[in-house]
Amino acid sequence: MADVKKTAAERARKMGLAYAGALLPAEAHELMQAGAKLVDVRTKPELLYVGSIPGAVTIEWQTYPGSRPNPEFLGELAALTKKDEPVMFICRSGARSHGAAEAAMRAGWRETYNVLEGFEGDKDGEQHRNSVGGWRKAGLPWVQS
Repeated sequence: MADVKKTAAERARKMGLAYAGALLPAEAHELMQAGAKLVDVRTKPELLYVGSIPGAVTIEWQTYPGSRPNPEFLGELAALTKKDEPVMFICRSGARSHGAAEAAMRAGWRETYNVLEGFEGDKDGEQHRNSVGGWRKAGLPWVQS
């Protein structure tokens, strides 16, 4: 676990990120297996129709519909995680989870991580997801409703 955190911290430093680290999906899965909390910040429809990660905590970063910031995000996070334990954030591509990791760090969480590539990864040359990076592409556990 220490090696994964060290690698993620170095990656974040090189990317100029203020939070503890930037993880690849397989690294996040390894930390999750070791007890770190994974917070999926996608909307409820995304979780329902695209798929979800077993064992992940779900808190919308932006509300659906409307894509407005979730005013209860930090309160919900405080109810489900501890500020002195590692917390990882994932979304579709790594953009919303970046914002969530930054917000949690600013609010006092000591060890926040963003999962790069997210659940679905980047778009390929044909503008499709799930073929270039991401949790699903890595073959990590997920379920669909």
